[in-house]
Amino acid sequence: MTATNWKQSALIASRSLNLVSNETINQVLLAVAFEAVIQAETILAENAKDLAAMAIDNPMYDRLLLTKERIEGIAIDIRNVATLPSPLGKLLMATNRPNGLKISKISVPFGVVGIIYEARPNVSFDVFSLCLKSGNACVLKGGTDAHNSNSAIVKVIQSVLEKLGLDKNIVTLLPAGREAGTELMNAVGFVDVIIPRGGKGLIDFVRDNSRIPVIETGAGICHTYFDEFGDVEKGKEIIFNSKTRRVSVCNALDCLVINEKRLRDLPSLCEKLATKKVIIYADVKAFTFLNEKYPAELLQKATDDSYGIEFLDYKMSIKTVESIAEAANHIALYSSKHSECIVSEDEKQIEYFDKVVDAACVYTNVSTAFTDGAQFGLGAEIGISTQKLHARGPMGLAELCSYKWIIKGEGQVRI
Repeated sequence: MTATNWKQSALIASRSLNLVSNETINQVLLAVAFEAVIQAETILAENAKDLAAMAIDNPMYDRLLLTKERIEGIAIDIRNVATLPSPLGKLLMATNRPNGLKISKISVPFGVVGIIYEARPNVSFDVFSLCLKSGNACVLKGGTDAHNSNSAIVKVIQSVLEKLGLDKNIVTLLPAGREAGTELMNAVGFVDVIIPRGGKGLIDFVRDNSRIPVIETGAGICHTYFDEFGDVEKGKEIIFNSKTRRVSVCNALDCLVINEKRLRDLPSLCEKLATKKVIIYADVKAFTFLNEKYPAELLQKATDDSYGIEFLDYKMSIKTVESIAEAANHIALYSSKHSECIVSEDEKQIEYFDKVVDAACVYTNVSTAFTDGAQFGLGAEIGISTQKLHARGPMGLAELCSYKWIIKGEGQVRI
């Protein structure tokens, strides 16, 4: 398909969705979920081709990996999206003017949503389900690492669309090369918004080069502050879960910030991390308390370059602070405004943290691993927005909508 053809086809498909009922959309979603499971072996065979080209010790390997269980989980997410109420046509505001005009503000789709993402083939299913439910056509630009997987997934989706009489170009997969990404970022008049999903490098590149409005998602440099009033048992489990549950995701812990009054508890807070061979880059004070109490081969001295890193690996840094104010300052300096946590039993400290820390998701005594659309009750998410305009945090159906004004009258003219 040529550049002009995919642009026109996606635009036409998006317009056709304006006349598709929510019942039909749900029917498509349920059919795609069914076919994903039925066609699992085919998808996994293509995924195996992608995996064969990636080193198994690459932190991205886990993101790329599909299994029968993961596909079944994806199908469950798609079915969940089908059960959610439609975000379209909602009356957001209504007013009757003195001149008789009846003005209403209603939710509508963006139109065509472009997604540029890295080696995460599950995104293809997630994006399609959320875009379809919110009445949007989607244009997918995946990475070379996952192109075989993405192609197999989109083939399954398009076969269902055609079988049920809908335009298959409701979802479009572009070639994996850079040229296609450039075309997408310059498709003014055809694509309404672009959402990059990936690491900081990808997000920065899209933001700096796109002529289409961008919603920034994905990059997560996440901190947990263990306060002077923190509970050790809570802290130990929160740190372990947020760091090791899945190291390659954006809500994984990157830096533990600890009040110096609690340094004696640091070995206890970190002991479970050693079971997963987590490498710790500790500042001078933290290193002193961990030395000979944490495996020497996993403990290194931190440098200035140890902070502000999204590790996406079994690695993390530790920063010692004298106060909650210093903790907040450290987080402000290095945070990507994704997810930040405080472990504390003191309400004044918690209130301060909630007010001062600037992030999409601010946690108290909870693992940052919960930053996820499904965990927030939104169904599958399209990404975690780290900006402040339009959407912030997990982006579900409502965040894939804009609005328009509907004005009705009886022949009024303006003097």
